[in-house]
Amino acid sequence: MTSEFHRPIRIDQIGEGELRQRIEADGDERRRLMGRFRLLAIDSLVADYALRRDVAGIVATGRLTAQVAQACVASGEPVPESVDEPFVLRFLPESSIEGDAAELDDSAMDTMFYTGASIDLGEAAAETLALALDPYPRSPDAEEVLRTAGVVREEDVAPITALGGLKDLLTK
Repeated sequence: MTSEFHRPIRIDQIGEGELRQRIEADGDERRRLMGRFRLLAIDSLVADYALRRDVAGIVATGRLTAQVAQACVASGEPVPESVDEPFVLRFLPESSIEGDAAELDDSAMDTMFYTGASIDLGEAAAETLALALDPYPRSPDAEEVLRTAGVVREEDVAPITALGGLKDLLTK
């Protein structure tokens, strides 16, 4: 299956030094990613990569920027969001997986596996975007919508304990 934002780069293009790549999603790719991630809009999506080989595979460092809009969790209204996310990724061949786990070092890199002779920078950017999005976007009037719906804020709820009513019984 080809991803919505497919930007393959052959591994043999990555030499001994660093290879820089810039990718940008076009309108059709952004529309398909909107459906995948249930976004109301993706006005732009750009990723800048610096690729280099290391002992285990390919390391990609860079920055992802995007302008998106998500639905407010309370009202459904659009909540615009500017994403500016630095990333460090390691691409490893699927053949490096033994059993259910791959041996990875303790570095702070996300790992993506690939098959064949290329890696997909577009799919890596799409997954980076998904991880960078606010999981609970709220519009400015979200509190009012929730209050109207009868949702009580956590700060307004008295703690409930197993012996909560005992104090009242003892004072009578």
